Amino acid sequence: MTSTILITGATAGIGAASARLFVHNGWRVIATGRRGDRLRALQDELGDALLPLELDMRDTESLLRLGELGGEWGEIDLLLNNAGLAPPTDALQDADYPKLETSIQTNVTGLVALTRSLLPGIIRRKGAVINLSSVAATYPYRGGAVYAGTKAFVRQFSLDLRCDLAGTGVRVTSIEPGMAETEFTLVRTGGDQAASDSLYAGVEPMTAEDIADTIWWIATLPPHLNINTIELMPTRQSFAGFTVSRTDQA
Repeated sequence: MTSTILITGATAGIGAASARLFVHNGWRVIATGRRGDRLRALQDELGDALLPLELDMRDTESLLRLGELGGEWGEIDLLLNNAGLAPPTDALQDADYPKLETSIQTNVTGLVALTRSLLPGIIRRKGAVINLSSVAATYPYRGGAVYAGTKAFVRQFSLDLRCDLAGTGVRVTSIEPGMAETEFTLVRTGGDQAASDSLYAGVEPMTAEDIADTIWWIATLPPHLNINTIELMPTRQSFAGFTVSRTDQA
């Protein structure tokens, strides 16, 4: 029997890499994202095993209707909540509020709406939910208040969702990656390729495919095993030191 995964944010990075990996291993993939041209290109590449759905994670009504998908596409075994974005790294007092709100709506509100919509079917099929959080959920940094806050929500949401689903057979995992070179920084900086290149230079960062492989491993574990949380970093990345603000000694 063919299994089905719904992947949000499948137009690039981890979402696109996961779509390729799951299709190549015989799954059906429902791929969602805002950029319809990229979704259509992905369908051209992967064929009829991929169903492209152009939608915005801020469109709550459309997300709630996804639970009404019919036929074989409505039999969803795995929800991969991958879509997410970060506002610029301005300190909160200097930040542009609409950009903060977009991140909250995408990373939190949309994720909750979609998960709630699909859960009844996932419960019937004893499926799984995998949520993409971040090491930012645990380790703070300047300019990350809203992004890190949303990812901390995702981490805690995953743990509490598992409590709600106890006894149903549904597995829930929070994946918390560190530096992975995708379009994340390009989106965050408004398309500044130099900033992205500078951030990852000499780090040997993780790739989208590295994270997709981890997602595949979790998805294909025996059904009696649940990975609650998993944190990944490139070897060259470690934990930040404390910041100290000193008085003027002059």
